[in-house]
Amino acid sequence: MSDNELGLFLRLRREAVTPTEVGLPAGPRRRTPGLRRAELATLAGVSVEYVTRLEQGRDRRPSAQVLSALADALRLTANERVHLHRLAKGADAGFSCMGGAGPNRVVRPTVRALLDRLEPAPAVGVNRLSEILACTDGYRRMAEPIGLLDGGRPNLARFVFTDPRARTAYPDWDRVADEQVAALKQGPGQADAHVGALMDELTVSCGAEFAGRLETLPGLPRVSGVMRVVHPEVEELRLAYETLELPADDDQRLVVHLPADDATAAALDRLTGRRPGALRAV
Repeated sequence: MSDNELGLFLRLRREAVTPTEVGLPAGPRRRTPGLRRAELATLAGVSVEYVTRLEQGRDRRPSAQVLSALADALRLTANERVHLHRLAKGADAGFSCMGGAGPNRVVRPTVRALLDRLEPAPAVGVNRLSEILACTDGYRRMAEPIGLLDGGRPNLARFVFTDPRARTAYPDWDRVADEQVAALKQGPGQADAHVGALMDELTVSCGAEFAGRLETLPGLPRVSGVMRVVHPEVEELRLAYETLELPADDDQRLVVHLPADDATAAALDRLTGRRPGALRAV
């Protein structure tokens, strides 16, 4: 897998910004998607040679001022800026924001109580390895029949990439797979030994479908969106999800699913045995 996450992120963001977004003429004969390196260099006030070195991984120690200038030029969001600075820190082999700690598998009582209050919504708590640590009964009724909770320590990424049932459960499998890889790469990513070991495992077992995404996806999963799940009892569900990051000491996140349409709301009511209208479409 690539060890140049900083360069990959800069290149992908550069290619995602159109010239018109930054006040440059598009021109009829552009070969490069998004901005050219020279254009980014001009906007950020650095040399094109320096941008090239960063993207190619030949320079991995940009100053905070340079990172801020690049972030401004690339029109990065606040979340993307944080991620950019994490990648610059992570380029130092002696630095890990997790301090070498293993994945946290202990869910605090107040977090469990919060999950209880989210019933009957399908909600789940996961750690940075995408291991499922706790969930609502609503999530269990949705996930168990598709096989997601099988095994002693269910893992979202491992299910998506190694269980053939995932292709049936997720009609938009490619998009779901992208999100799982992006989530693993977020934060310390492969600089963390435990995440790196899982990445190695999935690279060996899944080949290009996993490894190719490692090489091309930045570590920024969508924090919200709509996903489709095919359930054997109620057919297709359209679920709007929100990701809630817990404090850094927890190293965990909650993902809450709500019905995205009235048909899904009714289907979830049937699954949970609740009165109609227990969950409303958003």
